[in-house]
Amino acid sequence: MSEERIKLTMVDDPQAGSCCGEEESVSDYGNAAEADWVTGQVETSAGPVCRIATTLKHRDLLGSFKARWGVGRMSYTVPPGLYAVGNPDQSSPVLVSANYKLSFDSLRRELSGLNLWILVIDTKGINVWCAAGKGTFGTEEVVRMVNATRLPELVTNKTLVLPQLSAPGVTAFEVRRRCGFRVIFGPVRAADIPAFLKAGSRAEPEMRRTYFGLLDRLVLTPVELTALAKPLAYFTLFLLLLNLANILLAGGSFQPAYLISQTFINLVPFLGAVLVGAVFVPAFLPYLPGRALSWKGLVLGLVWAGIYTGLYGSGTSLLAIISYFLIIPAVAAFLSINFTGSTTYTSLSGVVKEMKLALPLIIAAAGLGLIALTISYFV
Repeated sequence: MSEERIKLTMVDDPQAGSCCGEEESVSDYGNAAEADWVTGQVETSAGPVCRIATTLKHRDLLGSFKARWGVGRMSYTVPPGLYAVGNPDQSSPVLVSANYKLSFDSLRRELSGLNLWILVIDTKGINVWCAAGKGTFGTEEVVRMVNATRLPELVTNKTLVLPQLSAPGVTAFEVRRRCGFRVIFGPVRAADIPAFLKAGSRAEPEMRRTYFGLLDRLVLTPVELTALAKPLAYFTLFLLLLNLANILLAGGSFQPAYLISQTFINLVPFLGAVLVGAVFVPAFLPYLPGRALSWKGLVLGLVWAGIYTGLYGSGTSLLAIISYFLIIPAVAAFLSINFTGSTTYTSLSGVVKEMKLALPLIIAAAGLGLIALTISYFV
């Protein structure tokens, strides 16, 4: 089989390599680190298509854990292209997935015992919900991948089952007009796919509903916390330098242990602000007042600032207290805004409006707070 025909199956992607070509073993699949989820190949008129496993291995689970904590998050991808589950034929369903491996794994682990195709589109390693909002899971990419994989030659049903959460980015009638495939939006949860297909691609009302409960919200917090490691390191260095300057200007002796301990004591209220914005706001999201996430973060940030100054504010200068009430709510509000790409509590227009209104106020409050904090060390 020609190299050209193999590449058409997997799309021209220099990092993806070819699929299970006649001159390559499955273990050499694109030199990808995820080669162990490819179990064989299905021969088609458009070339060999990789058959994938429906059982996740320890390596998949480890990769998922690392991605949740932001380790290799943006490179945790699957090569775009066409894949097979079981032994699909021309009448088998075609499911469409993002190429973020967490999304891909969440889908394939629910497909045991089924025979179908999975069309993985290039969402730049972004999950379905966020990719639909960003436009990478959109009409253009779906149509491009249908044509690039020569899908019209392989299936007769001419139907694509897309994730329901991709609906904001895909215009169904435009997909049909441009490539001849009808679009059906599947259930919210991948676990409902078998029942959905068994019912003739009809979703019960419960399959259309997402609850976004406590665990759904908290599973998103690790990546937010790890992303803050570098900013927190810089801010800690800033506080350390302020403490050092204060000691030297006051004529005190330089004692490294005291300097470090004092710096971390000063860091406590701001660490609390991080936990408020990245953990407590998502946890208590339905119960906090207001609709805007920045407002929810602001309210909880003010509560924490009040608690901290009430408990430990004795002897603290007025300028330092003012800085707490400016910086802490600003940090909490900013981190809460980061949650907009994940939650079902927002809309695209609402997010755009909130960003325009909230970001300038957050920046102004944080800036004034830093000025007040700096001055408080020297007066």
